[in-house]
Amino acid sequence: MQNYGTALVIDDNEAILTALKYCLAGTFEKVMTLTSPDSVISLLEQEQINIILLDMNFTLGVNSGQDGLFWLQAIRKHHPEIPVVLITAYADVSLAVRGLKRGAADFITKPWDNEELVRKLKDVLDAADEVATLDEVEAEHIRRAIDRCHGNLTQASEMLGVTRQTLYNKMKKLQ
Repeated sequence: MQNYGTALVIDDNEAILTALKYCLAGTFEKVMTLTSPDSVISLLEQEQINIILLDMNFTLGVNSGQDGLFWLQAIRKHHPEIPVVLITAYADVSLAVRGLKRGAADFITKPWDNEELVRKLKDVLDAADEVATLDEVEAEHIRRAIDRCHGNLTQASEMLGVTRQTLYNKMKKLQ
């Protein structure tokens, strides 16, 4: 069986942390837990973490998911290589989409199915281990530059450090 390293679970509910620790113990060499995300950035400087399960709500009585989105961005800013899977009892499609757009690797709702949860985490880690071809990396980089420039190819070519004609040629090759 493949070892998936260390998982970090961040949730303010101790029962959830205990359940996930048992659920993930057979898949991960180590399962660490935090009841608050406040120390996550310093922990990531000290520990080798392979994946993070991050609850969406930490403020008592607030179920908007804004806490989770804030911490997702903080983690992605400091450690973009670590996949973050969001987990919440208050699932709604728009919150999931916002999380995915901000860099979450996946979204899981409480209560979860143990087998499905483990499968999703394995899939996220397996996908992170895949090596993209240079053409795939270049194509994604071009798409991001064009998106960031809202379709303005002149700006995108400047951002990429190529001529507009070179950008056109690369875009033709991608089609």
